[in-house]
Amino acid sequence: MNSHTTYFVFGPTATLRRMSSKMFKEHPPKFLYEYSPEGSSETIYVAVYEEYEKQINSSVTLTCILESKGKHNKIVLKKTGGRMGFRGSSLSEEQNVESNVIDFILDFSKRHGLTLQEEQPPKEAEEE
Repeated sequence: MNSHTTYFVFGPTATLRRMSSKMFKEHPPKFLYEYSPEGSSETIYVAVYEEYEKQINSSVTLTCILESKGKHNKIVLKKTGGRMGFRGSSLSEEQNVESNVIDFILDFSKRHGLTLQEEQPPKEAEEE
């Protein structure tokens, strides 16, 4: 079972660089770390979003790793926390932090004519 989502965004370098700053401005994370290796044009951002969901009395944490490598961005989203399993009542249709970040990635890519690809997890071989 895959526990993370990976997106690749391809396009012009200037637009891809703008994507990270705009995303962190519109959806400010609780923690943000930026790293640029010496002699490299790549920048790596690690953002941690935390949200308390009152209806399920639990915190949900979303870790977003954005690697800006010039001609493409690699975005890895990993959600942890919350409650798992069957619940008798369903949650309201409120947007959570994960859906807000994914909606931003999809919207920014579409609006600026970027190519977006979601990495599909490899299918596990069936045990015999």
